[in-house]
Amino acid sequence: MKEVILSKRSQTFIEDLRVYLFSSGKKEEEIDEIVTELEDHLIEAEKRGKSIEDIIGKSPKTYMQQLSNEMKIDYKTWMKYFVIIIAGVFSISIIGDILNGPISYSLLEIGGSLVISLLFIMLTFWVFKLVSSRSLTYGIQGLLFFLLAIVPLGLFIGLEFATRSITTPVVEFGIIGTWIAGGLTVIFLIAISIWAKTLILPVIAAFLVLPEYLLGFANMNEETMLIWSTVITYAGIGAYVLFTAKRNK
Repeated sequence: MKEVILSKRSQTFIEDLRVYLFSSGKKEEEIDEIVTELEDHLIEAEKRGKSIEDIIGKSPKTYMQQLSNEMKIDYKTWMKYFVIIIAGVFSISIIGDILNGPISYSLLEIGGSLVISLLFIMLTFWVFKLVSSRSLTYGIQGLLFFLLAIVPLGLFIGLEFATRSITTPVVEFGIIGTWIAGGLTVIFLIAISIWAKTLILPVIAAFLVLPEYLLGFANMNEETMLIWSTVITYAGIGAYVLFTAKRNK
């Protein structure tokens, strides 16, 4: 493997460029080729005492946009990611609902979940492109990622209230259908974890579902149980994310 001798500034730009192009829907193989070629140019430039501006110009954002405009969007790969995210959303919902008996979903729930998932994907692309192409403070970056997490959550909460006041046709799974859906969901979560080489989806599903279910056996009122389940859920997910980030540096 080639030894990286780039300056910290150039390494950061290379990483930001990769994120920007990936968030723009470009093919991963082409991103690797462009990043490797640019890395070689930067290494040679720094050996001759030149700065990164001598290669990319004064505006990193403009350079990233120019590269992105010259590359084709990988619609096939991003359609695959979209399907995986949609399936992940419904998997987490199904796992939680199975514990309460046969599952059923209204057309409003299904359609709303699809729309919210699509908005989440678009928002994610926008946030990562913005963060990678501009020099933002850590506070601004933190705010953007906080919004990225809280906006979909708020929309799903709004969808939950909407389904209680708006009546639409309901899809009933029945007992057998529920068990089949549960089995397929477990298989999906395992397969995605193996493919992505991460346990993040099963961990999130577990922390979203198990605290409320297990606390249901405790002798406490509904309001107290809701507070404790929420605290355990977000503390658990946050602890896992921090642990993973620290382990992967």
